[in-house]
Formats: sequence, structure tokens, C-alpha cells
Amino acid sequence: MSDSQIWQDAAENIHWYQRPTRLLDDSNPPFYRWYPDGVTNACYNAVDIHVEQGRGEQLAVIYDSPVTRSRRTYTYSQLLLEVARFAGVLASQGVGKGDRVILYMPMVPEALIAMLACARIGAIHSVVFGGFASNELAVRIDDATPRVVVSASCGVEPNRIVAYKPLLDQAIELATHKPDQCIILQRPMQEATLQPGRDLDWEEAMADAEPAACVPVGANDPLYILYTSGTTGQPKGVVRDTGGSIVSLKWSMKNIYNVDPGEVYWAASDVGWVVGHSYIVYGPLFNGNTTLIYEGKPVGTPDPGAFWRVIDEHKVKVMFTAPTAFRAIRKEDPEGKYLDKYDHSGLRALFLAGERCDPNTLEWAREKLQVPVIDHWWQTETGWSICANCLGIEQLPIVPGSPARAVPGYDVQVLDRDGSPVAPGEIGALVIKSPLPPGTFTTLWNAEDRYVKAYFSRYPGYYETGDAGYIDDNGYVFVMARTDDVINVAGHRLSTGAMEEVLADHPDVAECAVIGIADKLKGQLPLGLLVLNAGVNRDPGAIVAEVIQQVRDRIGPVAAFKHCAVVSRLPKTRSGKILRGTMRSIADGEPWKMPATIDDPAIMDEISAVLDSMALQADAG
Repeated sequence: MSDSQIWQDAAENIHWYQRPTRLLDDSNPPFYRWYPDGVTNACYNAVDIHVEQGRGEQLAVIYDSPVTRSRRTYTYSQLLLEVARFAGVLASQGVGKGDRVILYMPMVPEALIAMLACARIGAIHSVVFGGFASNELAVRIDDATPRVVVSASCGVEPNRIVAYKPLLDQAIELATHKPDQCIILQRPMQEATLQPGRDLDWEEAMADAEPAACVPVGANDPLYILYTSGTTGQPKGVVRDTGGSIVSLKWSMKNIYNVDPGEVYWAASDVGWVVGHSYIVYGPLFNGNTTLIYEGKPVGTPDPGAFWRVIDEHKVKVMFTAPTAFRAIRKEDPEGKYLDKYDHSGLRALFLAGERCDPNTLEWAREKLQVPVIDHWWQTETGWSICANCLGIEQLPIVPGSPARAVPGYDVQVLDRDGSPVAPGEIGALVIKSPLPPGTFTTLWNAEDRYVKAYFSRYPGYYETGDAGYIDDNGYVFVMARTDDVINVAGHRLSTGAMEEVLADHPDVAECAVIGIADKLKGQLPLGLLVLNAGVNRDPGAIVAEVIQQVRDRIGPVAAFKHCAVVSRLPKTRSGKILRGTMRSIADGEPWKMPATIDDPAIMDEISAVLDSMALQADAG
């Protein structure tokens, strides 16, 4: 079946107020538009339709929070009531079609409810991960210019409570744009002080709310904005449309993950990341599944058996998480003894994504669980998988180190620097021939020129993934590394450029570089190198401690920035480019050659000694 026929047929399986008569508008590449004259609503397809079809008493959402020792469930009927009421709260504050709403929330059902409520009235939500610091939140407030911010009094970690409200207050103070209102969910662990005239209490607002109906929106109207790190430090607001998202995500639930309506599907991620959008909230609900919101960790809440307990108690059929989670479990319980305490016989498959899955982790998970362990490759920009072993179509042999073959709709190719195809097995830039399938990003918020320049200019006619790799003779894709300086820390893409900006702000720092070094647990960790201003005679250790704290304050703990050293100078080419790739190879213990263009080869002795030492520290830490 052709790709066009697949997406024509898939569109027949969702609800439209106005069924599209055109499949694809290709008149303005690379701004392709799927189902251009269709009219629909994401919330209706996620909630209302299941109630109307007589499945209102089926569980829609399970909330499991080991950190607060609490659980809640919502049937589709109960979810519909909550979402409609919160949509009424937003509407009462003047939020309407096309308005933006920023959500700065922990992993609680109210985050999902708020997302769906925005979609219900045609508002555009932008979820900001709760681990980001005030400065990062302020940048997103200024870019999205939200009418309302929805947040909570706090988030809960295994050993501490994170007060969200002071971070939000500081972000609004830093931001040029000021939202009209903030709606705050008060959590009993730590309540927040509300600002009169601006802040509303979630429960009080819900008590008086009039339920709002679904608002029909164009298929190409934005569903949400999700910010991802850019190499310049300025985040990119990835825009996802409504119609294509509904079609592709519902299609993927059966064809990729092979789950049927009514089955429990668990994506152990966060709503602040793309996995949370696609496979905690929208995908499972479009498909009529029961989705899990888990407020906990793979280990430490309370032990390495945390995931196995959830699988057992909630009868999870398919699970999706990051390889980092399984590396953490394996580190704490290498023999898999905690598995014996629980029944995981109902689990049919484990999917891993977010970073390249090393073969050892994949084999360990497959041996312990005795189910297919599927490494699949996708990005914030694509919104769903580029390559996968599609269990609902045909299960392929699993090849450790590869996310299998391209999913229908994606024409993945490997090109050299000149844009010419390379031979099978030869490494090059992984690209996707335009147009991308439905559900992928349609532009960057307020940055159409950047959308073209960042993704479609280097290889005209192709989407540049930013990843390097190769395709073997069997069509299996191998994703080997990033081709830019965005690093992947525990599945979270973070910009080294943004971290460098923070380091450079220290008054004693003349210049700096941040590279990603390999880490057995998190995939990569950032490592900083500082060159101090002439005449600085302070203790280098004190300066290092200060810049580490600066990164924590301005980017957040999610950056995991803790490895940093002072050097006399940075290795550069004669044109002034810092040799980050060479330093990465040294730090990771990989073979490297002295670059022919280096301006001073002698500096590499010092750099090698520092990086060798720090790589050992990172491995031990």
C-alpha cells in the first residue's frame, strides 16, 4: 500500500466535523499541510467520542504516585467532566481559539486535564518541564506570549519538595510578557502564596466553572508548541498541527505498538517532553486505551522493582520508556531479583527511545522480561517514530543497536556532505525526504525562516535530522551520533550552547566550551572547560563550584552539569573554531588524530590529561 493510501485510510478512522477532501497541500514546500480543508478537535477525539460510543465507564487514566503514596483513576466519563469544566475555567479567563496557555506542571492528572482543556477550546498549549529554572521558563513565556499560565504549588521528588510557585513568580518577573492570569493547583505537601488579582486557585475556579463544549478547529491549526533546545541556546518552538497529530498518533498505537482499545499502555516519561505529549496524553486516548501517569522514578521509589510493581498492579500490556531508566534499574539490580516479586507475564512488549539504546541494555531487558524489546528512533520535531519495529504490521528480527527500518511515511536516506547518497553501511547525515508524514512539526513558532534554515536548507528536498548514521543492506537504520552540539542527557536534549552562555557570564571566565561525554547511566553528561581571565588568582575550584551552581540556577538540575575544569586555553582551528569533536573523542576514550588545522598542537597534551581525568570521574560518579 502506498504512503498516500495509508494516510487516506487512517484519516477515515478519526472524527471530523468536516471531512477533508484534499490529502496534502504541497504548494509551499517545505511547509506541507496534511488534510488542509479538514475540521476536527483533538479533545473530542481523545475523550468525547469514547463516551458517545458507550465506553464511558472504561478507565481512561490511572495516576500512580509512589512519591506521595497516592493513586487516582478516571473513567472516560469522569475525565470528560473534568476536562470540560477546566476548559470552562480557561474560557472564563478570556482564553479562546488560538490563544496560548503555558503549563508548568508536575506529573499529576491535572496536567493532562489542562492539556485536553486547551485543545477543547482551540487554545494552543505549551508545556514546560517542571525541572526547568525560572530563566528558561521566562524565555518561553516571552516567545509564546501566553494569556494564562497553569501551574502547581510544588513538585515532589523522592527526597525533596520542589516549590514551583516561586520559580513561576521569578520567571514572570524576568519575562517581558506578563500573562493575564495564573491558575495554581494547590498540593497538600506545600501550598503556595497566591498573588491577588493574578492568581486563581484551581479547585475554587473549578467549583464555579461552566463546562465548555468542543470548538471545531482547522486540521492545520496548531495543537501545541513544544520547546526544544537549539544549538544557539535560543529554544525552538516546535509547532504540531491538530489533524495530522490525531491521525498519525492513533494510527501508531495499533500499527507500531500493537495495542487495542481498552488495554493499559504506559509511557514512563513526563508530560513536559514530547513522549509525554504523544504517548501519555494524546496517542493512548485517541486510541481508547487506559494511560498511566506515574509520579516516580525507576529506582528509589522505593526500590529497583518500582516499574515491575506498576506493570503488575495495573496490568500494563505495552511499556515505553528511555534506555536510561533500564540502565538505572540494571545498575541497582543487575540480577533482576526484584522481577521475581511481581507478575509481569501480561507485558507483551517494551519500547525504548529518547537516546540510542546500547546493545547491552537492550539484551539485559530482553533476557529479564522475555518479551520483544524494541529500540525506536524519533525526535521532538517528528512527534512519533521515524524508525521502529512495527509490531502491529510485521515483527522484524531485532538487531541490537538499530531501531529497525523506517516507519511507513518516512523515506530515510543517508547523504554525504555534498548531498549525495552514500553506499549501504557508510556513515553520513541521516535525512528524510520531504514531505514528512502527518503529525510531524509544521513550523517553528514565530520563526518560519529558522524552520527552513535549521532543517531544510543544507539538503534541499530533505529534512535534516541532525543525526548521523548508516543504513545496512537489509534496510536497517543505525543512528550513531548527533551532528550538532545538542547533547542527550537521560533522554533530554539539552543545548551545550545554552550552557556555554551561562559559563561565559561568570566574571572570571574568559571563554569556555561544553561537550557531551559518554555516561553509562545517562547516555551523555555535559563537561565544561573554562579559560580564566588574565590576572584572576582565585582558587579554580571555587570558580568551578560557582559556575556549576549558575548552570543549576539558570537551566535547572535536568542539565546534570557537575563536571568542569579550568584549562590554560582551548584547542582551536586556525580559523578560531573550538575542536569540540576531538575533545569528545578524547574524553570518551575513542581513537583520535591531531587535526591538521589546529593552531597549537602543544595544547592537546594538557587537554588530554584533563579530559582523561574527568572522563574517569564521570564514569565513577
